Amino acid sequence: MMVSRRALHWVLKIGNRPDTLSFLHTTLGMEVQRHEEFREGCEAACNGPYDSLWSKTMIGYGDEDQHFVLELTYNYGVDGYRMGNDLLGLHLHCPELFVRVEGEQVGEGEKKINSPGGYPFIVRDSAPPAAGKLAGVSLASTDLEKTVEFWSGILGLSVFHLSSTEVTLGFDKSQAFVRFVKTASIDHGTAYGRLAFSVPEEDLPGAQSAAEEAGYTILTPLIILKTEGKADVSVVIFADPDGYEICFVGDTGFRDLSQVDPKGDELLQAAMEKDKSTEWFAKKGRKKGSA
Repeated sequence: MMVSRRALHWVLKIGNRPDTLSFLHTTLGMEVQRHEEFREGCEAACNGPYDSLWSKTMIGYGDEDQHFVLELTYNYGVDGYRMGNDLLGLHLHCPELFVRVEGEQVGEGEKKINSPGGYPFIVRDSAPPAAGKLAGVSLASTDLEKTVEFWSGILGLSVFHLSSTEVTLGFDKSQAFVRFVKTASIDHGTAYGRLAFSVPEEDLPGAQSAAEEAGYTILTPLIILKTEGKADVSVVIFADPDGYEICFVGDTGFRDLSQVDPKGDELLQAAMEKDKSTEWFAKKGRKKGSA
């Protein structure tokens, strides 16, 4: 049976673009799928609360139609973000990578390594599941019951595993999972991410209404986002009980927008070579700010 909703990506805000890309590509073996530059902030706060030049780079282990990937957002005026305790780990299932990387042993057959910005990756010594090498994401939750009520009852994810300390959900076991672990309190910092799913366009108004009627927060009501030279996409941005941002995006438009760009890495390299933001701030006697 075809699943109409699917996990797409987790968003990472990055301050050092060259170092982060080197880590993801050289150390973890990911490949750039596409790259886009923007002159002003996103209407749905895709790049965070910043209204300035920014870029988006999609990177992962395969095309976005078949794989869960990472979205890297880079704001030209920001050189770093404060980490919180919300993101517990991005899960990579790859025996070859487990053998190759140096990291902290965090469980049997698991190592933890951090990206240059401090984002945690959990590398597991096991074959990739149907979802692929980037298998899912673990987040903190202050109330698992409320988490399940929202993510399953409102967003429609299935509960795959539930205990007194954690819950794992997803739209289908062939897709990336989202796991929540019971935590006393959550600090999202300024490095907070966003989890994106595609849904049929016709489901978006109903999903927004269901959340509103249940008293949940809609960060961005249904809106159409435009990308120059590419397809328009319809999105709704939700906030869960712990403040996590969730993006529902119309599937048809997103499949068009997210096609692999053979020149994606070339565009990214050119953008990094042209990026003189650090030098510009230095000439003004200033430094790029940390968020």
